[in-house]
Amino acid sequence: GWASGVQAMEGAGGGRMALCVLCGLPAAGKSTLAHALRRELPLRQGWDCALLTYDDLIPEEAAVLDEPPLVSAAPLPRPGRGGERPLCLVLDDNFYYRSMRREVHRLARAHSLGFCQLFLQCPLEQCLQRNRLRGRPVPEGTILRMAQRLEAPEPERNPWEQNSLILSSSGCAPEEEPSAGLMGAFGMQIISLLATALENPVKQNEDNTEQKEADRAICAASAVHRADQMCRRIVSQAMKEAKDKNVLSSEMKSLAEELNKLKAEFLEDLRQGSHLENEAGQTNHSSDPATSVLASFQLEATNIVNKYILK
Repeated sequence: GWASGVQAMEGAGGGRMALCVLCGLPAAGKSTLAHALRRELPLRQGWDCALLTYDDLIPEEAAVLDEPPLVSAAPLPRPGRGGERPLCLVLDDNFYYRSMRREVHRLARAHSLGFCQLFLQCPLEQCLQRNRLRGRPVPEGTILRMAQRLEAPEPERNPWEQNSLILSSSGCAPEEEPSAGLMGAFGMQIISLLATALENPVKQNEDNTEQKEADRAICAASAVHRADQMCRRIVSQAMKEAKDKNVLSSEMKSLAEELNKLKAEFLEDLRQGSHLENEAGQTNHSSDPATSVLASFQLEATNIVNKYILK
């Protein structure tokens, strides 16, 4: 997992180390910035820079599984590090839930590493347009749902998010060279943020919220289990309805994959606790979160089935 990978990286020698989380919608420009950092940081600052990219770690077949794959299941790379050069480890994924990024922060705290976030802000329509030009575009429905769930850093509310930058990537074309793209526009701010992270590793005793978060995790796990059982029944009923309506067998497979992907996204909502807390951040005990999410899942599943039936 990530923890063993960080230990291996620390054992490879070198000096200070910081984890830099890139977050934002697909096609916002994260991978372009990540590769620019890997190229420019050694040249400008004399720092080592390693890149951990979600797309390179997760096999294409994972997209059709019932459950979303975990990036933490993959080992970190171990580039050669000479002397005491600082190392910036850039994590390139969407990280659209705050709790996803918080897991990386906990890892940084456990190993006394630096931590920072770069959030790429880009209008949804522009992300969709860029995505259509990709060789392997992300399904637009996935981007739309991710946009609804996207949680930008809030340093003023969350002390652990203080080392964050929100960058507007709408004016930078994805194919631009680093000197003309985001590094050209925000290079000094980005380097300053990384330097702050390297100089200020996360302290072990930074906060005392771990027990509360553990309690929320237990509650979420129970809710996810109940929701999973009910969602499976809804998917089964939807597939039976499509078969009864004589949907072609060649399209039944696509329908099953789309429904399973939708189910995985809804279950991920529950895992991240987005249905377990109210706006004040307090756990909601008055209603069953597994039940509250099902009405929305049923509606979207029905819309997907109708799309195939009405073809």
